[in-house]
Amino acid sequence: MALHSHRPARLSQPGDELLVPLQSFWERYSRIAMGVAGGLAVVGVVGYLALHSRAVAEDAAAGKLAEASVYYWQGDYQRSLALARETAEQYASTPSGRDAHRQAGDAAYWGGDFKTAVAEYRRYLATNPKGLLADAARRSLAYALESDRQFQDAVTEYEALVGHFDRASSAEFLVAAARCLEAAHQIPAAIQRLQRVVDEFGETDYANQARITLAEFQATPSSAPSSAAAATPAPPAPPAATKH
Repeated sequence: MALHSHRPARLSQPGDELLVPLQSFWERYSRIAMGVAGGLAVVGVVGYLALHSRAVAEDAAAGKLAEASVYYWQGDYQRSLALARETAEQYASTPSGRDAHRQAGDAAYWGGDFKTAVAEYRRYLATNPKGLLADAARRSLAYALESDRQFQDAVTEYEALVGHFDRASSAEFLVAAARCLEAAHQIPAAIQRLQRVVDEFGETDYANQARITLAEFQATPSSAPSSAAAATPAPPAPPAATKH
């Protein structure tokens, strides 16, 4: 009698019926899942390379900007200006590249090139419109505008800064606005700003200066410049560039 070998029948296990649809699902979508995983890996690598590239660019920009700062403090404003502009152009997308416009503005201001200073400060503010550094740049812009005899624009910038710093600084900005208005022969408007200094910032030293100038206006015909206007001091240096 022939002997036959029989394989034991596969015993059914609890949950086997759940494996069938799972196996079918994996067979249908495994390639898609692997493709998605591969795509995510590529995105991760690209993101890492982009971040690394930005970090390298920022390091290079910061190095050049530091060099421009060294030239500035040495009093070589032309070299400082040139290097700061080069940094801004080559690394425009980096924080240091954007800040280079402020450095360029400071170098131009101290070099007596007020129009260039105005342009550079405005470029900086176009990408950094808010914050403490923006307020400092706007203050520097106001000084540069006054030095370039763009009095009406200077008034706008000075008045926009009132309340952004301490009370003494706010009083200073109103006095500066009055100085510009007087230089532009807008005496009633200048008087208005000076009176505001006295009324709102009476405890400051600038209020005493305003009182003196107001008294001079009362004693001087409106068509003639007051002694304060005749001896108008040069605007202070930009805060970011104050030299000791």
